[in-house]
Amino acid sequence: MNYSSEKIPLVLLTGLLCDRYMWEEVGELLCDVAEVSIISFAGFDSIESMAAKVLANSPERFALAGHSMGGRVAFEVYRRAPQRVERLALLNTGVHPRTDTEIPVRQQLLDLSVNAGMAAVADTWLPPMLSDTAKQNTDLVEQLKQMILRHSAEDFDGQVQALLNRPNAEEVLPLIQVPTLLISGSEDRWSPVSQHQEIQRQIPGSRLVALAGIGHMSTVEAPNKIAEAMGEWLEQSN
Repeated sequence: MNYSSEKIPLVLLTGLLCDRYMWEEVGELLCDVAEVSIISFAGFDSIESMAAKVLANSPERFALAGHSMGGRVAFEVYRRAPQRVERLALLNTGVHPRTDTEIPVRQQLLDLSVNAGMAAVADTWLPPMLSDTAKQNTDLVEQLKQMILRHSAEDFDGQVQALLNRPNAEEVLPLIQVPTLLISGSEDRWSPVSQHQEIQRQIPGSRLVALAGIGHMSTVEAPNKIAEAMGEWLEQSN
């Protein structure tokens, strides 16, 4: 990849059942200060292979941001190549290990994808991911449904297996020594602000931005606020 010397290479990672749509508007808002690339993970079945894809498709040094599952991938990228990551942004994500209650919830959705199709998954999985305000935005909801429909049941199964067999991200936290931004929303029920507060306590010097009235899909619910926070993060000195 060729990057302008005036711009910061910025690699944006997508989450479960997400593609570049999740980052496009934020990326456009940051294009004056960053050379943006977006990486998604349809067809992958492990966090480790996702991280390998990122490292193989990124410049020698870059800023890295991951949303949801993409945050998990970002931790693994940092674990493998901390010297290549200039700064780190983690949005609507977590570091906790797999729980016993998580497995049946994810399995129910996998069964739904096989028995009823990805449209049924979208109708079931998407609403709890959105803020109350976003649920009323019919255009946004339709765009998100179409994004989910661009994934197959096999894609979904692979990404779920990756999450269920995820590496230990907690052990990466004390190793992080670059400017780190954490973002969550007050209506994110899957990755709440409190979860990010705990991560912040374990990453020296990290900054947490809590967005009022925003859900899990923050990059499309509040792209201007996300871009503003990330712009400040990109300008932060090492």
